[in-house]
Amino acid sequence: MGVREEAGRDAVTAITPDGWPRGIGYAHATSARGRVVSVAGQIGWDPQTGEWAADDLPGQTAQALRNIASILEAAGCGVRDVVRLTWFVLDRDAYVTARREIGDAYRAVFGRHYPAMSVVVVAALIESHALVEIEATAVVPE
Repeated sequence: MGVREEAGRDAVTAITPDGWPRGIGYAHATSARGRVVSVAGQIGWDPQTGEWAADDLPGQTAQALRNIASILEAAGCGVRDVVRLTWFVLDRDAYVTARREIGDAYRAVFGRHYPAMSVVVVAALIESHALVEIEATAVVPE
């Protein structure tokens, strides 16, 4: 089976095997070269104040994504350098129900950059108020 690469404007390239449909809101795989930046799981609070951005999943997602963007900026890169996101959510049904609002929050931070992604439903997160936690891996171009 061949592989179709979808070269973007940036160093990150989405990969789709021949005959597969393009992922909706994610890439099946990505490739990149450069310095790796690993971002620990981010949750929906403001790290400077410790205040929660919201009590709902879309609001917490938006803040977690903004936190990722801030960390990437501090590392000298940006969201366009992200090659992978892993989402941990408490409630599958809440995620599916809020998918449109979560997508809006995602695009507000990441635009139309869709790296490889996984969403994992978990029994609990360390922070008891957290509804979502998101990890990121970025590759800064050489």
